[in-house]
Parts: sequence; structure tokens; C-alpha cells
Amino acid sequence: MQLQIVDNAASRKLFHKVPHLIYKGDKNWAPPLEGMIEDTFTPSKNPSFKNGEAIRWVLIGDRGELLGRIAAFINYDKANTFEQPTGSCGFFECVDEQQAANMLFDAAREWLKERGMEAMDGPVNFGENYVNWGLLVDGFMPQGFGMPYNPKYYQKLFETYGFQMYFKQFSYHLDTTLPELPERFWKVAEWVSKKPQFKFEHFSWDKAEKYIDDFVQVYDNAWRFHEHYKPLDKDDLRDFLKSAKPILEPEFIWFAYHEDEPIALFVMLPDLNQILIEMKGKLNFWGILKFLWLKKRKKMTRTRSLIIGIVPKYQRSGVDAAIFWHLRPVMYRKNWYKEMELSWAGDFNPKIVALYESVGGKHTKTHYTMRYLFDRSKPFQRAPIINAEKVSDKK
Repeated sequence: MQLQIVDNAASRKLFHKVPHLIYKGDKNWAPPLEGMIEDTFTPSKNPSFKNGEAIRWVLIGDRGELLGRIAAFINYDKANTFEQPTGSCGFFECVDEQQAANMLFDAAREWLKERGMEAMDGPVNFGENYVNWGLLVDGFMPQGFGMPYNPKYYQKLFETYGFQMYFKQFSYHLDTTLPELPERFWKVAEWVSKKPQFKFEHFSWDKAEKYIDDFVQVYDNAWRFHEHYKPLDKDDLRDFLKSAKPILEPEFIWFAYHEDEPIALFVMLPDLNQILIEMKGKLNFWGILKFLWLKKRKKMTRTRSLIIGIVPKYQRSGVDAAIFWHLRPVMYRKNWYKEMELSWAGDFNPKIVALYESVGGKHTKTHYTMRYLFDRSKPFQRAPIINAEKVSDKK
């Protein structure tokens, strides 16, 4: 077996070919757009390169067959917020052979180690965590856009190498066609939404920069207390809005205000995977026409929440319920959307888990973010739970 660095058009083509071999015949897998993957590894299009670097490999067998791929990357702003400087690996795909997986993991580990890293997280994204983050371990069904899908045997490949579960990510599904959701929740939501000191409004393109500023203010105030907090880069948001514009529904992005100060946000997108699954990862001229045709025919019937954030001072105020109160008539009006995926509820954040359960969400999928310590003698510690003293153990 031989590792080849991805550094030209031919090797990039091999990198994108690997998953099509791994998932051949798997109807649950939606091929990601190759252009979106390439943007991740293009310094001019990924703000993570401002203070970071990345590399990719493909693994080729003795007979010239493709066996796997992996990427390694470091965001130095984040890496040094951990006890051990921590880099990452991602975009991992591999045949069911531990030796092949080990070669890929070894390549990523050695590259990170040479750059001063002492641990490796994976499989994760070189960028924000709302896409391409985590290893699917339960709920092998079609995933919401940006939520990773992988064969069941990947967990064995990671754990046999020595990765351990750093935290869990839960996804909840909500059937939006049900006539009534938990009544107590909606009563609280209506009561809060009508308080004069609170205001709720959805995103609009003509005020995009204002909402970017509001998003950053909420995000920074909501996550500043977290042990590994890193301020949000506005360029990340601008890139997200630009890339998501073809599918973004302004009424799926909500902000809450107290006395005109932004205090909460909620972002949801139509599930692009329902279209990508028919496009084979390509977006050429005919692919664009097919995309527009499928969108017009309302092929996307699911949505996926990307993030909900509330400034700590208001986390018990009921503004989260009030946001859903304002979202509910939107979902009734756009009734071709039948299902909502409330995703990325980290087990370290029990408040979000409780919110998704209180609105009627059913736990359907679990992803793991894994960590590998280079010094195998060091004790492994899981991600700290927020407000741990108030949380019972969640299995």
C-alpha cells in the first residue's frame, strides 16, 4: 500500500472517487458536492486557513486500487485551547481493513505531531462544526445536510487504532405534520412571545450585515463561558450565507431581542441531501438545471437545524420556546416540509438536549467526536459537561 499526497488535479479526482467506491449501492448516502469539499481545502475560500493549514492523502493498494483517503488539519486558534495541543483529521473513508485505516491515521498523526500537536480529533471538519463533524454510530438512515454518514465498521477502525469517544452528538426528529405538539411547551412559548420587552424577527437579505453582527454578538455571549471558546469569524458567516443562498429560507433563521439587544438565535436549513442524493456530487450545467427543477418540485421535505444559541442570562426566560412559537406558523404555511431534524445536541450541553426533547423531538441518531492522545500513557478525559453539577448521566 502507498500513500499519495493530494496536490494536483489527478490526485484530487482520486480523493473524490474514494467515497463512491465505499458507498456503492448504499441508498442512504448522499454524495456531497465536490466543489464544496474543494472549497474547504482552498485558502481563499476557507477562513480557517487564516491561522491554519491542511493536507490530504489517498491510499492506493498494491494492484493500483483505491483503498481510502484522509485529511489532517490544524486551526491554531483552537488547537491551543486544549490541555494537549489538538489537531484534527477528517474526510476519512476507508475499506474494511484495519491495516489500511492505520496507515491513514498514522499519516495524519505524524503530520500533526511534526507541527507540535499532542492529540488528534476526528472525524471532524476544517472549519465550523455544523457540517462534516462526527462519526455515525447509531441511526444508519439518510442524514440531514452536513451530518456525516459512514459505514458501521468505521467505529471499529477508529477504536481499534486507539481513538476514544470525546463527546456524543444527538439528533432529534420532529414530525411537523402532527396537529399538536406538547401543549405546556406552546403555552409558555405564546406567553413569552407576547411580552413587550421581547422582540422576534427572521433573517432578511436586505439586512444581512445587521444579522451577521447580531449572530456574532449572540454567539460570543452564549459560548464565551465554554472552556474551548473561540470568537466567531464574520467571514465564516458570510461564506455560509453565500454558499447556502440557493436553498436558504429566510423564515428559517430567527433572532430574539430584549430591549433591542440580540439575545438568542436559531438557524435551520432545508435538507439539501434530498437533492444531492440524485446529483452524484456534480454541479455542472446540467446539474444546476436538475437542482433547480428538483427544488421547484419541492423535493426537499425535511429541514435540519444547524444551531440554537441563547445568552446565559436569558436561558431560563423561555425565549427558546418563543422562537419555536414563531417558527410554527411558517412550517404550517410551508407544509411540504414534513420533518424537522434538530441536530448537533452535544451531550456536554444538557440544556439543548432538554430543549429538543421538550419540543417533542425523538432521539434517532448519535454521532461521536473521537480523540486520540499521542502519548498513550496520559489519562484520557472526556469533554467537560456544561453545568455538570445539575446534570445526571445521559446514556
